[in-house]
Amino acid sequence: MTRRAGAGLAAVAAWAGLLGGLAGCTDDGRPPVEIELPGKPKAPEDAIRITPDDNAKGVPADGPLTVRVPEGRLERVVVTKVEDAQQERVPGSIAPDGLSWSPDPEAGRLALAAKYTVDAVALDGHNRRQARHTSFTTYVPAERFIGYFKPENRSTVGTGMIVSFNFSRSIENKADVERAITVTAEPAVDIVGHWFGRERLDFRPKQYWEPGTEVTVRVNLRDVQGAPGSYGIQDKTIKFTVGRSQVSTVDAAAHTMEVRRDGRLLSTLPISAGAPKNTTYNGKMVVMEMFDVTRMNGQTVGFGGEYDIPDVPHAMRLTTSGTFLHGNYWASPDTFGNTNTSHGCVGLRDDRGGGSDTPAGWFFDRTLIGDVVEVVNSQDKTVAPNNGLGGWNMSWTDWVAGSAVS
Repeated sequence: MTRRAGAGLAAVAAWAGLLGGLAGCTDDGRPPVEIELPGKPKAPEDAIRITPDDNAKGVPADGPLTVRVPEGRLERVVVTKVEDAQQERVPGSIAPDGLSWSPDPEAGRLALAAKYTVDAVALDGHNRRQARHTSFTTYVPAERFIGYFKPENRSTVGTGMIVSFNFSRSIENKADVERAITVTAEPAVDIVGHWFGRERLDFRPKQYWEPGTEVTVRVNLRDVQGAPGSYGIQDKTIKFTVGRSQVSTVDAAAHTMEVRRDGRLLSTLPISAGAPKNTTYNGKMVVMEMFDVTRMNGQTVGFGGEYDIPDVPHAMRLTTSGTFLHGNYWASPDTFGNTNTSHGCVGLRDDRGGGSDTPAGWFFDRTLIGDVVEVVNSQDKTVAPNNGLGGWNMSWTDWVAGSAVS
């Protein structure tokens, strides 16, 4: 027994001496040879391998984003988007074999121009715990775009309201942008988008909205690529309510406007439409804006210096090109109901400053953004569907054909 113990100690001493010799300088002065003993801990970056690299910049929104270990298993991985004082985790999961972590497929792309941190904890092949922290920044686009939209959030509108987006930059990836905007209604109806060129997208149902409908517009344009190098920035929800139905029919030949509320005739008002040289568009138009008083200058809509009225009362815009339904105090009262004298607008008798008991004041007080005004029997063409909110002048088949996703 004693000899065996002595032999064992001698072997250990010899092994230790060998290691000492290898770790020190050799007889010829060469540097020592490093030997990795079994079970020696690895450096954190070797034990836990994270993509993208630490402090990487310009990382694409679609990654790749992975955490791996060559042996052992991952215990915990937390990937966090850090934005101002808020933090948002990236959902993901560790593979069944414990060797890798990846984002959930439903999580979508990473946000652009955002900083992310990765914190991972793992056990190596010898059950020793390792931890690693890294960070990276995603690609910062040179160009961003937004969509200016109608109607306003939490507004109550007429049954002819069309949800309209005008984009700040030309859109080439129309389908991606259209999919990123969802319009839903309660009670539910089919709602379809229609593109007018590359900068405007409108949504409407097949028929006018039903009174009382609650509409939700979800705008998820953030980081959606509208064109090469141009990405959206908006992420918001807009809601509005459809009020009562009011449709007014202007008969340019009879010089009258019939105002119907929920199908019932409220009043027939005398009007003055466009003169023979400046006729009023036919067709369905939607009240886009309302002003108690506004200035109207012919030079802003393609006329010369034929008129410049600084205080037009009770003005309701019907087209982008400048068609209004408005109060008129400068014409003789017997003009209304008898003669068409305007430059294309529809005029109602009014007082200077806007009278509350005049036809114009009465109509203005009973009008909502989104109410429909339809002109018939005018010696003019039908208003273009992209002039104001004129999309109701298109058939449903033609409207659907203008969608990038239908």
